[in-house]
Amino acid sequence: MLSFGRNRPQPRASRSWSFLGMDFADTRRKPHFIGKVILAGFLTVICIIMLKQSSGFSGTNSFSQLEPGVTHVLVTGGAGYIGSHAALRLLKDSHRVTIVDNLSRGNLGAIKVLQEQFPEPGRIQFIYADLGDSRAVNRIFAENAFDAVMHFAAVAYVGESTLDPLRYYHNITSNTLVVLEAMAAHGVKTLIYSSTCATYGQPEKMPITEVTPQVPINPYGKAKKMAEDIILDFSRKSDMAVMILRYFNVIGSDPEGRLGEAPRPELREHGRISGACFDAALEIIPGLKVKGTDYNTADGTCIRDYIDVTDLVDAHVKALGKAEPGKVGIYNVGTGKGRSVKEFVEACKKATGVDIKVEFLSRRAGDYAEVYSDPSKINRELNWTAQYTDLQESLKVAWRWQKAHNNGYGSPLARIS
Repeated sequence: MLSFGRNRPQPRASRSWSFLGMDFADTRRKPHFIGKVILAGFLTVICIIMLKQSSGFSGTNSFSQLEPGVTHVLVTGGAGYIGSHAALRLLKDSHRVTIVDNLSRGNLGAIKVLQEQFPEPGRIQFIYADLGDSRAVNRIFAENAFDAVMHFAAVAYVGESTLDPLRYYHNITSNTLVVLEAMAAHGVKTLIYSSTCATYGQPEKMPITEVTPQVPINPYGKAKKMAEDIILDFSRKSDMAVMILRYFNVIGSDPEGRLGEAPRPELREHGRISGACFDAALEIIPGLKVKGTDYNTADGTCIRDYIDVTDLVDAHVKALGKAEPGKVGIYNVGTGKGRSVKEFVEACKKATGVDIKVEFLSRRAGDYAEVYSDPSKINRELNWTAQYTDLQESLKVAWRWQKAHNNGYGSPLARIS
């Protein structure tokens, strides 16, 4: 590799440069400008020849060209909890994967795990970028040949969304528009969109079907619904293949223990109940705080449909395989069974073997009493059914990863090292 720095002072006496056995004289009497230009050109040509002969060089990057039989998927938010698990499954299925993430919520450690698992050239690349930067996003699309996009990247905490709503509208709705515009400009025709049951709000009737009215009650759900509306409006005037997956409460981790959930410490109070349970079991926090015991449910706590991340990723892969140009598929992804927060806590105690201390508090803003899915449409049309439906077992798998990774994937400083 050549290094170009500041010019050093040249000695007065003549000297010669030797390169590949050839001598080039340099005298103090004449500048020999033309000769220097010829020399620079010669060195450049030699460098190119040497690079082309090296094993790691090819005229075109494998990520920048379409390859028959290989599906290149852009995974936004692929350093995050769900996105990294999706990338793992895509790589296992022999897809080519590009991950784009700004690491504001994701973990560089998850990227390193994926790279270690699939070290072969042309399998996975990571691009550090913010989807709010339209120039950067367009450059990524211009320099890579994508067959499809799985759009996971989003801030995703209900409580936080009520405290900082504008951030959620920017991050979810505006950034989805940037991605969609880039797809349209560069001819990428397949979109698998990560949406949420929060778009339904508090329905009057259970279970939730895909035609249940969408009346979100918090900024997170509203921002996701706006993003859905943008996608649907655009799809009516294009031949894009669109799949929108509205999923419920995600739990679990990779059964082989390679990946897990590792939220930033300052976000733990907004995170999933499973993370809070594990933190209490590990004595990172003194106990578990259950917010809301006066809901109109059997035991007074919220009821949720808990879907294992492995099942969720499988639904995305099946959606990718079934996506058709000019068509839109909208699916709920859940087990079809609701579990109360108290039931969840008891399952977590058994999974961890720790008698977790529980404190019952008043309701959290933006929460709703009961949400569970009717997954019959995705069962019927995508041949997908949740397989990991034992709540305690899913928690046990996730607990194993948490115990082995007390500090997640490493310190926050290691994220961008």
